[in-house]
Amino acid sequence: MSSDTTQTDTTDDQQTDPDKQVLTGHDVAEALLEEWRFVLGRLHARFRTGDFSTGARLVAAIADAADAVDHHPDVDLRYPHVDVVLSSHDVGGITRRDLRLAATITDLAGQVGAEPAPHEVQALEWALDTPDPSRIKPFWAAVLGLDPSAGKDDEVLDGDGRSALWFQRSTDSAADGAADGATDSAATGSDGGNADRAGTSGQRFHLDVTVPPELAEKRVRVAVEAGGTLVNDGYAPAFWVLADAEGNHACVCTWLGRDGSATAPPADEA
Repeated sequence: MSSDTTQTDTTDDQQTDPDKQVLTGHDVAEALLEEWRFVLGRLHARFRTGDFSTGARLVAAIADAADAVDHHPDVDLRYPHVDVVLSSHDVGGITRRDLRLAATITDLAGQVGAEPAPHEVQALEWALDTPDPSRIKPFWAAVLGLDPSAGKDDEVLDGDGRSALWFQRSTDSAADGAADGATDSAATGSDGGNADRAGTSGQRFHLDVTVPPELAEKRVRVAVEAGGTLVNDGYAPAFWVLADAEGNHACVCTWLGRDGSATAPPADEA
């Protein structure tokens, strides 16, 4: 899982302006915003509108409220729902400005009859194992049409400052084995001895699924019931490592347990 925020150097502002102090997940939880969830360093909400015109009215109301306070969320309008994501881009995290606007948006949703659906909130990230992120980051930024200089050395950011891909450090041997398999596959037109399968020569990509903490254990349970295997729960509630029937890994993640009390496992575990 990538770092939750891309923080700007605004230390002086944060010390003098309460509205620029970055809040933690625990701070957000104490605000009792029942309709919102803290996911990957941002506030997320989904409001079920039932039809497109109701969603459009809600989006218009959100736009007016955002303009009034000069603080603007990301909004995604779909036929049955509206997704809203809040963060303070100037400090790279959640602030009191976001909490206030979140409360306003919740009220606006109620006025148009939209129903909150916090249990449907989640965020997806792709991670790539590599012993040397700096060696491959320029390639992946180029393929994705993104700026290789943006973000930290271990991530490629999209135009909105979100992680499009992050790099998890692995051992040289794991990376070399997968690279050799890929070369064999390209040369022979075969699958290189199942080089892309985790159980045979090492998985390079894995998916991180970040969910609200109250949903994580159920998500892990239904994945196991669907034929998966629990590989590692030693870092829960920060994340659980799962594998499908062919050994391909994925992580179910939450914001909990990321205060330094737990350390990340070796790359071959996640």
